[in-house]
Amino acid sequence: MMLSRQIHSYWQALPLTLILLGFLVFPICVILVVSFWDYNEYSLIPDFILENYEFLLTSKVTLKAYLQTFKYAFLSWLFTFLIGFTLAYFLAFHVRSQKTQTVLFLLCTVPFFTSNIIRMISWIPLLGRNGLVNSSLQSSGLIDQPLDWLLYSDFAIVLAYIHLYTMFMVVPIFNSMMRIDRNLVEAALDAGAAPWQILKDIIVPLSKSGIMVGSIFVFTLVMGDFITVKIMGGGIKANVATLIYNEISLLQYPAAAAGAIVLLITVLMMLMILFRLVDVRKEL
Repeated sequence: MMLSRQIHSYWQALPLTLILLGFLVFPICVILVVSFWDYNEYSLIPDFILENYEFLLTSKVTLKAYLQTFKYAFLSWLFTFLIGFTLAYFLAFHVRSQKTQTVLFLLCTVPFFTSNIIRMISWIPLLGRNGLVNSSLQSSGLIDQPLDWLLYSDFAIVLAYIHLYTMFMVVPIFNSMMRIDRNLVEAALDAGAAPWQILKDIIVPLSKSGIMVGSIFVFTLVMGDFITVKIMGGGIKANVATLIYNEISLLQYPAAAAGAIVLLITVLMMLMILFRLVDVRKEL
């Protein structure tokens, strides 16, 4: 009986296993193999060389791109966390009506009804030299000339990331906060705890699983994104994914494959560090 149950469990897991092997593991293996190939201006040469990785790991351009990527990831995480935590806290603890919570939560998802590219492009008429922000500041007398750093800059890129990915931080944190026993908060208030003490000793520790899940979403999405940097950076800013995109555009597939493998390893190392900080499976 026990053996038949185990065999039945294996049969249940087989479809998902085949899908993961075919659409995740196999493509990664192909990319890994191609990363060791040679290439020239017009063809790929099956081989086993390390020049792609040597150039990648010793290039100052790669180092600068990774530093830029980590900067974008950290700043995006910081601001999405601050905004997401505040919004989730307000919805979970200050909005008493469940109907109102649902309505406000759905309002937060309205921007997701359009594509990421449209939401990014919508910032251009606002932040451009002749855009609404610069025009308003000039007409009010606060500035004499347009602010060039509002668009096609690091500020614009991070702003777009915040706009795109804040909800990925709000949802898991809100889910964690809704599972906090309200009697703990009431007991802390009765014991004379200040609001900031309740936040520090109860809310944040019990929400750390949601914070970690949201952090994983934001970090992985920013690390692998190139279209935001390409549009909001105006082609003068670059991150690691942009370098990979440029190599693919030049048909340098082995170099792009090597860059993708190194980026994948980097993201996996970041995830390992995050998982060591909090056991997400245990917390959930």
